[in-house]
Amino acid sequence: MTDDDRLPQPATTEIDLVTVLHALGDPVRMRLLTSYADGAEHSCDPRHLGLEHLHKSTVSHHMRVLREAGVTSTRVAGRNRYVSLRRADLDARFPGLLAALLTATGAGTATAATAATAATAVTATG
Repeated sequence: MTDDDRLPQPATTEIDLVTVLHALGDPVRMRLLTSYADGAEHSCDPRHLGLEHLHKSTVSHHMRVLREAGVTSTRVAGRNRYVSLRRADLDARFPGLLAALLTATGAGTATAATAATAATAVTATG
């Protein structure tokens, strides 16, 4: 796979913590984060993500925000798009942040405040 197959995204060193936390401040985006946590590539089709109740352009907007923040990577294959979590890049840039966010969402307590607290703990220890 070449870089030409991917939509523009920030380099690992350009991923900004405030931008990542802001991007994940929306409940739909946190739901997308948990959907992508398995590390596989997922179709961008809202039906495959369990978001069929949202308009396609709304889901596309959420995916763009996550990609531009450096959280996900989107691959284009013909008319289809596939998205995956940039787990290695996020772990390299902010060790422990992704694990803290996924743990918080699994416990059902994921809020912007929880994410900010987790990020503060990560930056204090990192």
